[in-house]
Amino acid sequence: MEQLLQSLSAFARSDQILINEPMSRHTTFRVGGPADVMFLPESGEQVARALAAAQALGVSAYVIGNGSNLIVRDGGVRGLVIALGEGMGAILRDGRIVTAQAGASLARVAAFAQAEGLSGLEFASGIPGTLGGGCAMNAGAYGGQLSDVLIDAEVLMGGALKTLTREEMQMGYRTTRPLREGGVVLSARFALTEDDPEAIASRMRELNARRRDKQPLNFPSAGSTFKRPEGHFAGALIEGAGLKGRSVGGAQVSEKHAGFIVNTGGATAADILALIRIVQDEVKARYGVALETEVRVIGEDA
Repeated sequence: MEQLLQSLSAFARSDQILINEPMSRHTTFRVGGPADVMFLPESGEQVARALAAAQALGVSAYVIGNGSNLIVRDGGVRGLVIALGEGMGAILRDGRIVTAQAGASLARVAAFAQAEGLSGLEFASGIPGTLGGGCAMNAGAYGGQLSDVLIDAEVLMGGALKTLTREEMQMGYRTTRPLREGGVVLSARFALTEDDPEAIASRMRELNARRRDKQPLNFPSAGSTFKRPEGHFAGALIEGAGLKGRSVGGAQVSEKHAGFIVNTGGATAADILALIRIVQDEVKARYGVALETEVRVIGEDA
């Protein structure tokens, strides 16, 4: 790792480089062992240079946002973790277009749009992720998704910076071309519509009240654990299989919403992953439906 640290130090400050950083501090599940090296970039150029340095040295590299859709195994991550956060969190308005960098939280982008009297991102106000990760997986909630309002995105793919239109992003249900091809979304532009700020705020309050009523927001989690299987709802299948409240260690199928696995206290990544497998096996045995996880898993076991 010494060569990697030297390479990063050539274009970044020392406070942007963290060694043996606990990933439990960087995931909403609050689990995960240490990353060998974590880098906190402040520009797309720094992201590109860090990835190039890791590739040149044969070091594994992972790009994350705020870890809201991520499980890091208990042994941590060997190699480099690039965390896109507020150092890349600028948000700008140009007429009815909002441009945001990857590290800005979706909630902050939605709040910015509301304050500017721009409608179209209300659904995103309660999604606990960053814009980069949200764009990469076409995040959505309550009938809206980012593909509804996206104009284009600046994406690092194969070492080259590209601007991909919404059509070129190939956005589907929780998938996009960058996600499938290992691209990194650095920023995105959204076409919104003008509306009264208070009317927008009212819709956001209504959606967030529905979210609080239905989702287990009082426990650490990674949001919905499973993708919606075609023709079904994951939570309904899990509840129907009698799995609500099932636990492994500190991990539990939420008693409030069976589509969520939560950390009730002291859960390890191994607990969460074991519970995911139990849910998948029992739902498959009962209904013949294969549940696919929505969360990303990285790292190695302890």
